[in-house]
Amino acid sequence: MSKPSTAPFAKRRLMASTPTPFLLSLGSNLEPRVARLRHAIDLLTSTLGPVRTSHLYETSPVGYTDQPDFLNCCIAGETDLSAEDLYAACKNVEQTIGRHNRERWREREIDVDVILFGSAQIHNDVITIPHPRMQDRRFVLAPAAEIVPHMIDPRSGRSIEELLQGCTDAGIVRILL
Repeated sequence: MSKPSTAPFAKRRLMASTPTPFLLSLGSNLEPRVARLRHAIDLLTSTLGPVRTSHLYETSPVGYTDQPDFLNCCIAGETDLSAEDLYAACKNVEQTIGRHNRERWREREIDVDVILFGSAQIHNDVITIPHPRMQDRRFVLAPAAEIVPHMIDPRSGRSIEELLQGCTDAGIVRILL
């Protein structure tokens, strides 16, 4: 009997019957922030195809606040990848760009999180979708509302725009033009 494939995500692509909409959040607070975000978007686009990309937003750190401000953005599109393979693609981008493992809430070369994957609700040892704290994070909701304001959080049944309007996060989030 053969073992299951451990090949990289791109070689184990699982085709869905119809493409699934997704929303990703990207962030970096170690220079060169803009270059790292652009590189991540290029890598993700080469795997996922065309995406909508928000502006960049400068945001204050969450959790551990004695660190540089972040640049954040969101990308959205549709994919034939499974949720697990989309997550693997995000982690591959982080590894390619050189993310180092640090304590939670600390500096990041690059961070790529799966926020939404269609109407899926997944919670296992590897991923949790929808992202468990998205509704509390203005730095996710503001750029997401720019590109997919009507995308629905399947947990609450509320749109990104509605979540942003109800968000109590007081962190600084300012758009960069």
